[in-house]
Amino acid sequence: MSAKILWVDDEIDLLKPHILFLESKDYQVETINNGGDAVDMVRESEYDIVFLDENMPGLTGLETLERIKSLKPSLPIIMITKSEEERIMEEAIGSKISDYLIKPVNPNQILLSLKKHLDTRRLVTEKTTSNYQQEFRQISMRLGDRMDTKEWMELYDKLIYWELELDASKDSGMDEILKMQKQEANLQFSKFVKENYQSWVNAEADDTPLMSHTILKEKLMPELGDDTIFLVVIDNLRHDQWKLLKPVLREFYNVEEEDLFYSILPTATQYARNALFSGLLPSEMAKRFPDKWKNDEDEGGKNLFEADFLEANLQRLGKSTKFSYNKITNLNAGKKLVDNFNNLLNNKLNVIVYNFVDMLSHARTDMEVIRELAEDDPAYRSLTMSWFEHSPLYEVFKKIADKGCKVMVTTDHGTIRVEEPAKIVGDRNTNTNLRYKQGKNLNFDSKDVFEVRRPEDIFLPKTNVSTSYVFAIRDQYFVYPNNYNHFVKFYNGTFQHGGISLEEMIIPYAILSPKK
Repeated sequence: MSAKILWVDDEIDLLKPHILFLESKDYQVETINNGGDAVDMVRESEYDIVFLDENMPGLTGLETLERIKSLKPSLPIIMITKSEEERIMEEAIGSKISDYLIKPVNPNQILLSLKKHLDTRRLVTEKTTSNYQQEFRQISMRLGDRMDTKEWMELYDKLIYWELELDASKDSGMDEILKMQKQEANLQFSKFVKENYQSWVNAEADDTPLMSHTILKEKLMPELGDDTIFLVVIDNLRHDQWKLLKPVLREFYNVEEEDLFYSILPTATQYARNALFSGLLPSEMAKRFPDKWKNDEDEGGKNLFEADFLEANLQRLGKSTKFSYNKITNLNAGKKLVDNFNNLLNNKLNVIVYNFVDMLSHARTDMEVIRELAEDDPAYRSLTMSWFEHSPLYEVFKKIADKGCKVMVTTDHGTIRVEEPAKIVGDRNTNTNLRYKQGKNLNFDSKDVFEVRRPEDIFLPKTNVSTSYVFAIRDQYFVYPNNYNHFVKFYNGTFQHGGISLEEMIIPYAILSPKK
């Protein structure tokens, strides 16, 4: 359907050749010679764009502009004026015109302006779609190759790039193709993890990646010194979410270093985040800290000793650094952190664990309103972005930059939207996580999981001799056969973590320095 234009000019009859030119290009053009009637027409009809003369008797162009914008704030308006006076242009731009043209205008100027404001999205969409179609073939070929850990990170980064590009272009036609390609990528990635995970945690592979238990030693510890530095761990932050937060932070920071690393298994907070702070794998923590490590079946919180784990890690690495540990689990705690920010500057290291994204993930499961707000990955990203820009954490980042401090931003694991139920049977002591199970006498379809019969081989604790672990792959989630339909209806389409997927395992870190 052709675009509908309203052209407002007190000398509209003199513009007849321009109007005929636009109609020959398949635009619909309605005309009026005064601002008052133009406002009424905008109120009563829908237009794609308005050409508005600045110098009209009666209601002036600027006055007409203001009234139209009050009715239709998003309606593009192009101001046409005889004057190049700076004051007039400032007023018009301040009123959010989309563009302005200086009389006398020629048809090509008008057509170019229309293309710029009406066809940009279409042209961008076509270009984005064309580029992804070419890249699609290359990615598909790569998925047939044997890739190493670095190449998998690069491929995942590329998939996220196209996901965000296609999301911005609003080309829903390519969404399903990309989704299918991500599913295939996750299938191949799961096979890759099954084959190599044991060699990574035993540091036997030539391409052993940076992982949860090594990230602080390799990336944070070299930054510790005389100046105060902050470590911000945003729980459950995926790579695509970080890609949206980064441009906001770049207003205050330069990105010194940025990359991806691998979460350990299970990709669950009590394992991955404890490993991050302790610099140890789960069975090593259970052995060294038997009074602090909690297994799945144990009562009590599983992440109550992160500060103790970090302190022991610093001592083991010979870092006698004064530090603070701050866990933020609700809005009031975040506001209190902002209010007391200056006290943090007495420490050389300040750790801030912000749980919002994790709470959002679980709320997505438990609260119907959140289910509707975050019904898919683009909505989940959008909700995270909206939260961040209005959160106390955003204020903390600004304060850190204002004080001239560096900050390392990272996470413990990501999350995936689950859509395929996988049946499993376990005894009453089996843990409740939907993406991994720990227990004895587990019964399942082996093609749906990564099974670890000897947990000690991958540094996972076991409570008895027959304990085993199974991890869901791709977008699957474990469901017990009894009440199967009920649980499928409740959990399908929710965001979960604990298993093996690109989204859960390949996660971001960045080191930011404040702009001077």
